[in-house]
Amino acid sequence: MRDFQPFLAPAKINLFLHITGQRADGYHLLQTVFRLLDFYDTIYLKPTKTSEIRRVNEVKGVPEAQDLCVRAAKLLQQYSQCKLGAEILVKKNIPMGGGLGGGSSDAATVLMALNRLWALNLSRAELLKLGLQLGADVPFFIFGYNAWAEGVGEKLQKIILNNAYYVVLNPNVHISTAQIFANKQLTKSTIPKTMSDFSGMTNSVSSNIASEFTNQLERIVCNDYPEVLACINWLRQFGDARMSGSGASVFLEVVSEEVANEICSQKPKEVQGFVAKGLDQHPMFSYGE
Repeated sequence: MRDFQPFLAPAKINLFLHITGQRADGYHLLQTVFRLLDFYDTIYLKPTKTSEIRRVNEVKGVPEAQDLCVRAAKLLQQYSQCKLGAEILVKKNIPMGGGLGGGSSDAATVLMALNRLWALNLSRAELLKLGLQLGADVPFFIFGYNAWAEGVGEKLQKIILNNAYYVVLNPNVHISTAQIFANKQLTKSTIPKTMSDFSGMTNSVSSNIASEFTNQLERIVCNDYPEVLACINWLRQFGDARMSGSGASVFLEVVSEEVANEICSQKPKEVQGFVAKGLDQHPMFSYGE
């Protein structure tokens, strides 16, 4: 680990997720609120004087060539015509394929960190454009604030949310996002809401807005994956639990860390789980400037 520098990549949850349409290229238009969590992957980076980009550790289920961290570094290198390289070590903590944005967050952290380590001085706007080439969720992490998101997830507005803690459970199933979005039962023409609709009712998810601001992928996923349904049903005995993104993770917002820890301590043994606090800002926000 000598000469490697650590950089944090936080998880996210979707407080709701509506599908409002579909573009001619097949991408779905959506509305959502992204919330940052203080639960992290850690990306270790070491700049090198050669142009080689390589990952130095194994990540289960993720070949090096497909790793978004490696792809992000190569994209940044190509865009900036930088002659330097980097060694990358990825310490995964965020469940993969869980709707928590781990891979996208890792990629965003690599872009922001190498922008600084390689002394490229690219603007946040440039990094946002690069991030979108890697995935629809990547720009959110570069944006750096909790956000009201539209388009395919790249049109972002800062939103102020209440302080809150979250119980996050993952039933250990991997869900194909493409498969869920291709489901013919998916509603794709929800009437768009406004950020003021959301903020005017509450600054966080509560039973008051549960009927108007839901995750429209949840029903599709629960029909195909009974493990997710069981996880939501268990968590709903404590409040308004819901799914994040396209699953498989589900979450419940609570008012205190003590309450969150008490609920999480009772979770079913076959389910992964953690407690996290909502963040107001990405820990690497200044690296995007």
